[in-house]
Amino acid sequence: MSYKIPSQTRIGHVHLKVADLERSLSFYRDLLGFEETQRYGNSAVFISAGGYHHHIGLNTWYSKNAPPAPANSAGLFHTAILYPTRKALAIALKRLIDAKYPLTGASDHGVSEAIYLDDPDKNGVELYWDKPKEKWPFDPNGNLQMVSEHLDIEDLLSEIDNS
Repeated sequence: MSYKIPSQTRIGHVHLKVADLERSLSFYRDLLGFEETQRYGNSAVFISAGGYHHHIGLNTWYSKNAPPAPANSAGLFHTAILYPTRKALAIALKRLIDAKYPLTGASDHGVSEAIYLDDPDKNGVELYWDKPKEKWPFDPNGNLQMVSEHLDIEDLLSEIDNS
């Protein structure tokens, strides 16, 4: 039998190389709403949701004033930020729309609904919420069947008005 990682294991945080700390904080803190938890001199900042020590680290240790990484190279595809409810995702989307921040996509994956965008350093970012597990699509043999279908943005935004 092969080893299986414990089911309670979670991804704890992501640490991103960025070109400009303040520009990145304008995105992650001011637009998305993360809280700054600690600065490490003038080269790193740690941010979180809800008082955790950090969900995202931003640093310029090797990347100060550097251009974005090439799109067609190995590396991080995107950082996925999980919202607790559909309404919370809708509020985040509305903030992005109001700020005229460009989106790169939006999908209904059957198991989740997701909004895609790039941060100021062209790092991919996915904002999503998970649907209740009983609504996930399974085939007759019980195999999960995730999809990438059109996300109804207007229906998502209606979550804000329906509360």
